[in-house]
Amino acid sequence: MSLAPRAVLVHRRTEYEELLARHGTHGQAAFFLSSRGRSIDEVARRHDRTCNALRQVAAAVPLTWRSSRVERADLDRFLFAPQDVVVVVGQDGLVANTAKYLRGQPVVGIDTAPGSNPGVLVRHRCTDAAALLRAATATGSRAEELTMVEAVADDTQRLLALNEIYLGAPGHQTTRYRLASDAEKGPAEVQASSGVLVGTGTGATGWLRSLWLERGSPTVLPAPRDRRLLWFVREAWPSPTTGTTKVAGELGQGQQLQLTVESDRITVFGDGMENDALELTWGQSVRLGIAETSLHLVT
Repeated sequence: MSLAPRAVLVHRRTEYEELLARHGTHGQAAFFLSSRGRSIDEVARRHDRTCNALRQVAAAVPLTWRSSRVERADLDRFLFAPQDVVVVVGQDGLVANTAKYLRGQPVVGIDTAPGSNPGVLVRHRCTDAAALLRAATATGSRAEELTMVEAVADDTQRLLALNEIYLGAPGHQTTRYRLASDAEKGPAEVQASSGVLVGTGTGATGWLRSLWLERGSPTVLPAPRDRRLLWFVREAWPSPTTGTTKVAGELGQGQQLQLTVESDRITVFGDGMENDALELTWGQSVRLGIAETSLHLVT
């Protein structure tokens, strides 16, 4: 007999919860904020709004379903099952943080602060949760397939990201590596830079866009569903032994960017999750391209 669907509610600690964890009591947290010209009242109101949203979404889960909760900091230790319906309750970035741990499960984005979030990925209100959960498991349900980026190291380590993958020194200092792209002719180039960023159409609303604007790139930014990636080298340094000719490019389906490490260590992380990264050492290589897995965002 097949198991009933499981609703997995993903959330993150609120600022109020983090303040209590650091200072112990409401009064001490209030004193800390007041010493910096802030009031705890607004922080507490945002906390209450998030808690109310979680309660409403939890109440919308069908009685015949199973349910679970996971906090952002525990995502790398949580085991998602194929029959899960993932409900992200929070900000757009929390959807991206969750996406790397999924393998095709439908995702529902619930906005806890309408008007404050862009709402690119968390498009729905708490009151829509019941209908969205039913729709997520219905035959022929509507979902957007958002392109993801993948990094695969030569030792089989693998990393997925919805927005972007960053490769560079852990502290963002200068690092050395050899860079080559399937989409360009010519040999690999030895470079020294503060890192390489490979991003998707979803990431084109964030870090990728800032680099694209800074460079004045003529390449059109991809849309979230486009099977296309853009990559940029940050602050490439020209020297007698390092070049700057391969500092930006585009990757289509089946094309890859290859980076071979020529420093003591390079870290590879996706969507800001630096605590869950690949660590590569001298001589190791990693390939980046369009992932076979997509994010199934319920619309």
